[in-house]
Amino acid sequence: MENPDKKPRQAGPWSIPNLLTYARILVVPLVVLCFDLEERGKSTDAARWWALGLFAFASVTDFFDGYLARIWEQTSSLGKMLDPIADKLLVAACLLLLAADGAIAGWSIWAAVVILSREILVSGLREYLADLKVSLPVTQLAKWKTTLQMVSLGFLLAGPAGDKVFPYCTDTGLVLLWIAAIVTLITGWDYFRAGLKHMIEED
Repeated sequence: MENPDKKPRQAGPWSIPNLLTYARILVVPLVVLCFDLEERGKSTDAARWWALGLFAFASVTDFFDGYLARIWEQTSSLGKMLDPIADKLLVAACLLLLAADGAIAGWSIWAAVVILSREILVSGLREYLADLKVSLPVTQLAKWKTTLQMVSLGFLLAGPAGDKVFPYCTDTGLVLLWIAAIVTLITGWDYFRAGLKHMIEED
């Protein structure tokens, strides 16, 4: 029988969940490098597939670092801080790369702007509420938001190379990006309402 008073042990900086988070951060410059190689005309399709593979690896680590920390009952202040940062770095870097590449253009730029703006605003809100000793737990819808973002970016990263295998690869990515943006907007509003209540109480 589990002891309800038992607290998860603190994980060291080199625990496996933290190492997975570090790996996700290190993937960001590697994905950028893949696009740089594509820009220089060196094996365009290969660069796209490498970018997708690295992104998929990073997305998987996003699941496993939290999963392993839970089943091993490990917590880490460093991990709690770096995990959302790693997610936002990965998403922001890919959105900027795809916008610069032209995969995200026209009206779809607004979907990217919504996603980036929400992530920045919620991060600022969390920082403000942290001073009030208030936390904003991640909702189930927010988890779906992250999944939609990752899947849409995966299709868009494959881009022209993916279109040769699945002709609607890029179009699918753009549709999913808009769906992700709508869900992102909803979750952002939910967090803002929750945070606003504490701001009013504080005043």
